Amino acid sequence: PASGEAPAPPPLAVDAEVRRLRGALVTAQATIEGLEEPPVPPAVLDDIVVQQHLVADMARMGRWMVSEDLARGVMGGMAMLHPDMQGVVIATRMMASMPRIDERAIVAGRMGMGAPRGGREDWRLMEVLLASVSMATGGPAAVIHAHGPYTTAMSCEKDLVVQQPIDVLGKKHLGRIIIVDPDDEDPDAFLRMVVDALQQGGMRCVVVRGHGAYAVGADLTQAWANASMVEHSMRVSLLARQAGLKT
Repeated sequence: PASGEAPAPPPLAVDAEVRRLRGALVTAQATIEGLEEPPVPPAVLDDIVVQQHLVADMARMGRWMVSEDLARGVMGGMAMLHPDMQGVVIATRMMASMPRIDERAIVAGRMGMGAPRGGREDWRLMEVLLASVSMATGGPAAVIHAHGPYTTAMSCEKDLVVQQPIDVLGKKHLGRIIIVDPDDEDPDAFLRMVVDALQQGGMRCVVVRGHGAYAVGADLTQAWANASMVEHSMRVSLLARQAGLKT
């Protein structure tokens, strides 16, 4: 080596150091994954058992929703048909904290029997959406209520009923997004409008004015993907409007 320079370490020492660092990274990754996905027990709700892997899926989905800005704090929720118990709905509890879902944040009830104790205010809406999706899939169904800020902001435009995505992926995967007005005076009419809007929107989602999107799918991952796509397309549309672009 040149004068004043430290001698190069022997090749075997370099290989050993690389292996040591690689092992440290693997250990760190396992530690981080353990912190992000702590073990959760199953939820036992009267005569309904929600298995551990289902509770873990909902907990993971809650964190994904927060990371994608589809939910904040107790805003947002999800529901799915129990894969092993016909006619049973599993859902997040009313005012459940999305980033901290565990077995205590889960409720379950049977279709058509009313919301269980602690059930969400929109339990009946969730049931109707799950039933519609189940008819399309022949069984499995899931729905996510996302409070994405761009979707919510766009839906507040008074006369906007149909939003056509302007981005390529939105056009391909969503087609169009239907916005319906809430109707507390005639909830049955509102539910009929929601089902019709869901069908017109290609069985991907329906947006309730000022109240976010209800995205659906055969499972929670598919529903989350649709919710993310809706929020992205709404964001692109809103930014294009603000920029005065011709679309």
